Amino acid sequence: MTYRVCFVCTGNICRSPMAESVFRARVSEADLDGRIEADSAGTGDWHEGEGADQRTVSVLETNGYDIDHTARQFQASWFSRLDLVIALDSGHLRALRRIAPTEEDARKVRLLRSYDSSAGDDLDVPDPYYGGLDGFEECLEMVEAASEGLLAAVREQLEGQAA
Repeated sequence: MTYRVCFVCTGNICRSPMAESVFRARVSEADLDGRIEADSAGTGDWHEGEGADQRTVSVLETNGYDIDHTARQFQASWFSRLDLVIALDSGHLRALRRIAPTEEDARKVRLLRSYDSSAGDDLDVPDPYYGGLDGFEECLEMVEAASEGLLAAVREQLEGQAA
């Protein structure tokens, strides 16, 4: 059985495609390709059909990550095929839980930084869109720090499904 994770931010051009790329790399490094699938979406349709922000692409490529991305909007109907929906900030968390068809679906939504034990109380990944390249680099650091914990949690779920 394949475990499916979807990362969600506002427009699906900065934070969520970055998180998707980093998590896919972690999945591949753990030799779990085929057992875990990752994708991303936005809460809105502002950038639907566009590629990732060039600053996202630049920061990812500079740090050795691959990205091939087309923005799209998250649909409530997707909950039925997803195991986990990862929100990049608390606004996304609230929006996703609001559109979740069931309580069970709402429980699938988690904040990415909740998987980073060193994150403290602020679990939002700030939107780098209106700033410079340094904001995208900071975003990548936060995403990388949380991805290890997320992968460990998903691996635990997979092992539970196999039992």
